[in-house]
Amino acid sequence: MPKLRIGALPDDKPVKITAELPASVHRDLIAYAEALARENGQRIDPAKLIAPMLARFMATDRGFAKARRANHPPRAGGGEG
Repeated sequence: MPKLRIGALPDDKPVKITAELPASVHRDLIAYAEALARENGQRIDPAKLIAPMLARFMATDRGFAKARRANHPPRAGGGEG
């Protein structure tokens, strides 16, 4: 089986939101959670995969990164803003 993009989930204070998902996306989340359990033995509620998947998506979206840099230029001293 190929290496999954989502690894161990960090323990972070959540912000609760409510969203509706298409049934096909929910089925895929369940299947992904099952694959994750087979790969590393970590059983996880499929809903807990949504946040790390979104984070991964945004972190690898070049267009989003470019827009973010354009809206938040680096601060003086070389630090990220």
